[in-house]
Amino acid sequence: MYQSLTIVGNLGNDPELRYTPDGTPVTKFSVAVNRRWTTQDGGTGEKTTWFRVTAWRKQAEVCAQYLQKGRQVLVEGELEGDQETGGPRIWFGQDGKARASFEMTARSVRFLGTRGEGAARPGQPGEGQVEPLPEDEIPF
Repeated sequence: MYQSLTIVGNLGNDPELRYTPDGTPVTKFSVAVNRRWTTQDGGTGEKTTWFRVTAWRKQAEVCAQYLQKGRQVLVEGELEGDQETGGPRIWFGQDGKARASFEMTARSVRFLGTRGEGAARPGQPGEGQVEPLPEDEIPF
C-alpha cells in the first residue's frame, strides 16, 4: 500500500525544532493551503485548509534553518490520521467553534519563491538560483 500527498501553501508560523530523547531532530510547522474560485453570481469564494507538517532528521534541520512564517513551500509526504478517530485532528477555537487540521509527515520539502518572497532569511538559496554543474558532470 502507498499514499502520497502534495501541498503548496504558505507557512503559518516559524518552524519549531526539537530533538527526541535519542537526539533525532524533528521540526513542526503549519502550512495554509488556499483555494479560490468564482461563484455562480460572479463573486469570489475562498477556503483555507491547514496542514500541520512534521519533518525529521536532516530535513528537519534545514527547514528550521531556512523557513520562516509566510514562506511558500511545496511539501510531499503522507497524511497522518488522528490516532483515536483516524480522521483530521479536531479542536475548538477561542470562539467555541470546532476546527480541524490535517497532519502530515514530510518526505520532501521544497522552498518556493525568491529570497525576497515570504521573508526568506539571508544566505538562503532561492528558486531560480541554481549553481551550474561543471562541464564534466553535465549528463548529455
